[in-house]
Amino acid sequence: MHRLLLAQEFEHRTKDLKAVADLEDVLGEACSAMGFRYFALMHHVDTAEGPGPSLRLHNYPLSFSSWFDENRFGRLDPVHRACHRTTKGFRWAHVPAMIRLGGTDFEILERARREGIANGFTVPAHVPGESRGSCSFAVSEAEDVPDDWLPVAQLIGVCAFETARRLMLPDGPSGGPLRLTARQRDCVIWAARGKTDWEIGRILGLSKETVRQHLKQARERYGIQKRSQLAVRALYDGVISFGEVLDS
Repeated sequence: MHRLLLAQEFEHRTKDLKAVADLEDVLGEACSAMGFRYFALMHHVDTAEGPGPSLRLHNYPLSFSSWFDENRFGRLDPVHRACHRTTKGFRWAHVPAMIRLGGTDFEILERARREGIANGFTVPAHVPGESRGSCSFAVSEAEDVPDDWLPVAQLIGVCAFETARRLMLPDGPSGGPLRLTARQRDCVIWAARGKTDWEIGRILGLSKETVRQHLKQARERYGIQKRSQLAVRALYDGVISFGEVLDS
């Protein structure tokens, strides 16, 4: 199959998926077609204390994943930490040049190697308001990372992560972005710039109480309580842009 056709087929097959098990099957098939043995799609959280719902979908050996979870390596994994340095997919062989490795890192990498997860390619996922995440594809020590397929792995990794978010997160993108009224949007922008309700009212020609009501209604639409979360959710949905917030 032509490489780009595989990416197109993956996008087509995942667009209307309704079950996580189906995504696992489709991702596994794509993983094999690209020449990888394993995949791991997850948020980089401690599974014992993760902040609310999180993504976790993989076909790693159970012995490795159980050991990984028991030692609470979700935030410490060197591949996960390397994701903080880039938004582009990277080979695991490049991790030592991206972050400083320590004793625990070598322990994780050596255990993974012994379990058959020796090298791979990881696509970072950075969504405002959520824990960092990634979609990784891996091979054993006896296998080579299929370099010719890495651009396709980048596309499939992004698509797989978004599909998992739609299926597995209760507040994910399944319902589409929320709509704010024009005045609510204006108030959110100025609040994101650090203005008080009184200052926003002076700028927009509104009373302080009216501004407070607009922001309260915007929070209610998102189902959140804190004013600080409002800008993050609006940025994530594309209701406001970073340019508008920074253009002060």
